[in-house]
Amino acid sequence: MFKKLLFLSAISFSNIAFSQQSVKEKLGNYFDSLFVHHKVMGSFAIAEDNRPTFIKVVGFSDVEKKQKANVETQYRIGSISKMFTAVLMMKAVEEKKISLDKKLSDFYPEIPNADKITIENLLQHRTGIHNLTNEAEYWQYNTKPQTESSLVNIIKKYKSDFEPGSKYEYSNSNYILLGFILEKIYKKTYAELIKSKITKPLKLTLTEVGGKIDTSKNQAKSYEFTNGKYELSSETDMTIPIGAGNIISTPRDLLNFILGLEQGKLVKKESLEKMKHFIDDYGYGLLKVPFDKHWGFGHTGGIDKFSSALFYFPDLKVAVAFSTNQSDMDTNEISIKMIETAIGKDFEIPSFKTMEIPENELQKYAGTYSSPDIPLKINIFIKDKKLMAQATGQGAFPLEATSNTRFKFDTAGIVVEFFPAKNQFIIMQGGTKNTFAKE
Repeated sequence: MFKKLLFLSAISFSNIAFSQQSVKEKLGNYFDSLFVHHKVMGSFAIAEDNRPTFIKVVGFSDVEKKQKANVETQYRIGSISKMFTAVLMMKAVEEKKISLDKKLSDFYPEIPNADKITIENLLQHRTGIHNLTNEAEYWQYNTKPQTESSLVNIIKKYKSDFEPGSKYEYSNSNYILLGFILEKIYKKTYAELIKSKITKPLKLTLTEVGGKIDTSKNQAKSYEFTNGKYELSSETDMTIPIGAGNIISTPRDLLNFILGLEQGKLVKKESLEKMKHFIDDYGYGLLKVPFDKHWGFGHTGGIDKFSSALFYFPDLKVAVAFSTNQSDMDTNEISIKMIETAIGKDFEIPSFKTMEIPENELQKYAGTYSSPDIPLKINIFIKDKKLMAQATGQGAFPLEATSNTRFKFDTAGIVVEFFPAKNQFIIMQGGTKNTFAKE
């Protein structure tokens, strides 16, 4: 929940043969194809040289009412909200409301190790404060309204995961606390601070703290596509992810936010440089994002069945943003294709055709496979006449046949090619290949 770290696959920049316009048309066709095959619904935008050059929206904001999404549809953006919280905290530092070495104990002494945890530790996820969304009990209360005291009581009851400052570990609890600290030092609500210090200066008319989803206000619900139909997701109560994931926005607004941040319209240049001080690839509310030989910054987000990304690559002068409210694929692939499009690089639109293979044919693939390079085994088995795969300690997933020997699992971007004569398969994911042999 509100967490999705990714690193973009390295690609080659050679053979840029297509015009940018024709690649953009192809990208639009790609999103249409994803929607038609129930792989994605959402909104997608690209900016080049500080101006928007591509926008595309596919699917519904409200499936039940057959309400189509448009460029002004608002989506929950999950952890991209952390960028907004970090900007507010840097504003507070500039305004001398707080310092980065201020201790958490000045606000919440009851939290384990509060006297050793600084504001900077919170911003960089280096606190040891346990992530409340990692616990099974989180799903018992995540749809119910919470207060500051109820959330702090939940956070403080978990033991510290490690000594503050010693390492990086992503925790939504850190940014929930930062949201409350901002409210204390400004004596204003987090929603008011977002408005006065970010959305008003940048004229972001479609970015705000979200509440209960209201599709009559052009806000999207989120869905899962299962058993041939769209299933409505449960809805996190937005009193919970304050500071960590409670903002709603559009990709176009998100581009203007990240460009405004880069151009010094929100915080001073020195403040932004501090935000970009990456340790373990995380700065102050910013992820360091590699793409080929280039480095960008931004964040990803996931909440309920929403998935979002916002990245800016300074040397390419390219920004990409998307928000989906249904995805049955690895959304990392979307980021890669959007950046490729922005630099005029052609790409392949995947085929979504699958085929049925008789169960007796599938039997030859069943078995337990291992690899000398990977410390886990993969069990291949048949369930309900479908080929399934399950790695050690992980959930099982279905493999769809695209040929007699080639199978895929789009949600994780996995392709498996079997070589029955050798009792082997090759598994491909994110540009890596590994060979497994039947035991």
